[in-house]
Amino acid sequence: MTGPAREPRTIRRAVVTGGAGFLGSHLCEQLLERGVEVVCLDNFLTGSPDNVLHLMEHPGFRLVRCDVSEFVHVPGEVDLVLHFASPASPIDYLRMPIETLKVGSLGTLHTLGLAHEKQARYVLASTSEVYGDPLQHPQTEEYWGNVNPVGPRGVYDEAKRFGEAMTTAYRTSKGTDTGIVRIFNTYGPRMRADDGRAIPAFVSQALDGRPLTVAGDGSQTRSICYVDDTVAGILAMAFSDQPGPINIGNPDELSMLRLAEWIVELTGSSSPIDFIDLPVDDPKVRRPDTTRARELLGWQPGVPSEDGLRRTVEWFAGHLAATRAQAV
Repeated sequence: MTGPAREPRTIRRAVVTGGAGFLGSHLCEQLLERGVEVVCLDNFLTGSPDNVLHLMEHPGFRLVRCDVSEFVHVPGEVDLVLHFASPASPIDYLRMPIETLKVGSLGTLHTLGLAHEKQARYVLASTSEVYGDPLQHPQTEEYWGNVNPVGPRGVYDEAKRFGEAMTTAYRTSKGTDTGIVRIFNTYGPRMRADDGRAIPAFVSQALDGRPLTVAGDGSQTRSICYVDDTVAGILAMAFSDQPGPINIGNPDELSMLRLAEWIVELTGSSSPIDFIDLPVDDPKVRRPDTTRARELLGWQPGVPSEDGLRRTVEWFAGHLAATRAQAV
């Protein structure tokens, strides 16, 4: 893989699976801003129509309730298929293990079939979880990972690993134009406060004045990337001809304890920090090597973590206030 990616194609119409989810809704928004028509497919298991409500009046946007694990049918021309349908937080995929495995296997098969039929570019949303509890740090795309297939996180990790294998098989055996992005921890507006991930949990706890619950001793690290940067990286991949896999994430690594302390500072909260048991197979470290994204896609994150966290806190504060006002 040499040389930076170009944008060799015109994309007029895109299908986004999981388009009513946190990340999917931002993708739909950005595609529409680029003049691309969007067909958003979602079964609303973890996504919500509320995430795309502001797009419903857009003439180029269509929302369709659809479970891609069962079938996929989209009439008309399609230039791009972005497969982003899947539970993505531990609380969701532990609650829905079979659905998670199905959307990673059957859902990937069906959406690849759609892309192949339409001769469309296909991008699979894979994850840093394919690296498991990594023995290499930072993680490069050549690293095969350290995953427990029968542990509680295995349903998500292995679904994504299988999806990568299926995507590669379509590329090599059928000539389908595919790409794989491995997405690292992403945060920003429209995350669910109760989805179990650290940033929405910490922010909602701090805003409510509740203790922030940090797993273990808080020394485990994550690398956090603001959603606008992640979406820009995904779309750079979509408009390129690169097969991947390519890491999309921010090398800005910090401990969970520091993250909790930072959010307390940004919210002006007096919340204490409580320590809880570490989940099974919880990765000790996580940081992407983004050399490939920079060299092949010309992409690197640009939003400083402090700015991104401040924007996220402001959104959660407004969202929680609006939710409470509606409940009165």
